[in-house]
Amino acid sequence: MLYHLLVPLARDHIVFNVFRYITFRAAMATVTALIISFVLGPWLIRRLRQMQQGGETIREDTPARHRAKAGTPTMGGLVILAAILGTTLLWANLRNRYVWTVILATAGLGGIGFLDDWRKLRTRKGVSARQKLGAQILLVGLILAWLFFWPVDGFTTGLAIPFFKGWLLTLGWLWIPFAVLVIVGASNAVNLTDGLDGLAIGPIVMAGGAFAIIAYLTGNFRAAEYLRILNVKGTGELTIFCGALVGAALGFLWFNTYPAQVFMGDVGSLALGGAIGTLAVLTKAELLLPLIGGIYVVEAGSVIIQVAWFKLTGRRVFRMAPLHHHYELCGWAEPKIIVRFWIVSFMLALLALTTLKLR
Repeated sequence: MLYHLLVPLARDHIVFNVFRYITFRAAMATVTALIISFVLGPWLIRRLRQMQQGGETIREDTPARHRAKAGTPTMGGLVILAAILGTTLLWANLRNRYVWTVILATAGLGGIGFLDDWRKLRTRKGVSARQKLGAQILLVGLILAWLFFWPVDGFTTGLAIPFFKGWLLTLGWLWIPFAVLVIVGASNAVNLTDGLDGLAIGPIVMAGGAFAIIAYLTGNFRAAEYLRILNVKGTGELTIFCGALVGAALGFLWFNTYPAQVFMGDVGSLALGGAIGTLAVLTKAELLLPLIGGIYVVEAGSVIIQVAWFKLTGRRVFRMAPLHHHYELCGWAEPKIIVRFWIVSFMLALLALTTLKLR
């Protein structure tokens, strides 16, 4: 919005020329989203306490220390969504189809999460897992089909292979189911990770920062040529979305850090996972996502392994899944688990960025 209002003024007033620069608008998006989160956060927490009258229901099979969290309001992800979407609409070039793709995916998956959270609060029983997964696949599939059948200039279904510069696997129509798997998988992986205060939102900050760099470099012809990575025209504008993502995540972390004043709920976790999955698909970093979002992959993987092994042998691999609960039952304090997972997430994001130069 501001981009379209202020950039034309640069013809007569050079001071407005700064709004042309992606780096400036990304920085402003980060600050704007942070401020929105700080302003809306306290108000929303009060409203959620009034509306929910009892807050989050703690499952019986969780570690005993979680009982103290009963009554904490949930659906705080509404703050994150408002900050991300409002800021992106304010600072991004809205003629860019990639921007709208990530906006629609984030808002749509957040909407599915909102419906699930709302039903849990009203009936103590949310949307069934099958219905939720089906809605996610349908939504993401439609958004990707829109991009596939009505492509923008520079769009490609190629899959970049890390460490092998110049290798590009063209997927054709198989790109749609593959991209659906990436986005829906990331969405649910973040949802599974959201079990401790600040655990899921911290790595989002790392992932958002990493994808900001990747989006900028992928969309910049000279930078992409120098690094010998795939140049996708228009993806540089996604840097503004990434800036908003980082700012919104940091702002929410202020209220979600241990001990949490609010939980993000499915409205937040499904939206955030979908956001990083969509960013990976659009910037051709699908195969880097398991590194950048390594914590989410490990958490989701621990659940899959636990369930599969129990069905096969009747025994458990971990004391409890997802993995963070296993460490809780091993005696680790909650803040120790959270901070150590953040450290690992930061290291994995840096490792992923180094591949841009190595491959």
